[in-house]
Amino acid sequence: MEVWDAYDKDFNKISDVILTREEPIPEGLFHLVSEIIVKHTDGSYLLMQRDKRKHFGGMWEATAGGSALCGETPAECAARELREETGIETDNLIEIGQVRSRDTFYVEYLCVTSCKKDSIILQDGETIAYKWVNGNELVSMKESELLTKHIQKFIKELQP
Repeated sequence: MEVWDAYDKDFNKISDVILTREEPIPEGLFHLVSEIIVKHTDGSYLLMQRDKRKHFGGMWEATAGGSALCGETPAECAARELREETGIETDNLIEIGQVRSRDTFYVEYLCVTSCKKDSIILQDGETIAYKWVNGNELVSMKESELLTKHIQKFIKELQP
């Protein structure tokens, strides 16, 4: 059973409330998700294809990421999710923004890496493929292809 910290609308952790995956998040509470945009030093971006058995299966994501476990900071969650979903290990994560949705706070990070582009490790049950694309390709992807559309705003801001 995966448990998460609860946050109020101002992104303050609520110390006496625990949220559980698969249970509805009560009105006015939020959980934390860290997302990481991976940019190679050659300027390309990593896209991960969701496992077809998952919700939105087969779609591409411009981030690695997921829910923070109880007690994790946004940066700790980002480093763990990046390692689990791509095999990339780094502590060089730069926070580039935050987005609040219905019941989730997204903390967005940028990871610039010089890893070997063919060294990405797929996470069983999460991802089935990956590819590297340039920034223009990424920002021009359609809603039917790219699940993480809100990331395109950040990519546009990162473009020279």
